[in-house]
Amino acid sequence: MSRREVLRAGLGGLAATQVALGLWVLLLPELFWKWPWVSHLPPYNEHLVRDFGGASVGLAVVLCAAVATMDRRLVLTALAAYLAASVPHLVFHTQHLATLSAASGAGFLALLGVAVVLPAVLLWLAADATAFAARRAPAGPGDLADDQV
Repeated sequence: MSRREVLRAGLGGLAATQVALGLWVLLLPELFWKWPWVSHLPPYNEHLVRDFGGASVGLAVVLCAAVATMDRRLVLTALAAYLAASVPHLVFHTQHLATLSAASGAGFLALLGVAVVLPAVLLWLAADATAFAARRAPAGPGDLADDQV
């Protein structure tokens, strides 16, 4: 599997998880809140939960655009945005594990850790311009080159 294919598959996986999470939170916010890894936090606030769902769907849109275009700038931006959300999320939850069992806390942190490590590895892969060598046909007259977009 080429670097580009790994990058596209990883972006697709991140996008799929954000679509699923965002739609779950937007459509069924109370069910999301009752999930054991969430319900141990302060009282339910529908507005904040739905905002989180909307932000997840918004991030999914950017990730899907990166998957579809494989434009280097968009891929780098999407991955940086994912990390900007997932790192503070992991840090917050590492400080709020007291009400979870050891097994549940370990599983939760493992999941959140993957949400940091995977996009970090993909960002490292995307930093190498050769991952974007198999591009679409050269720009025609009037089209902007990739570095002009």
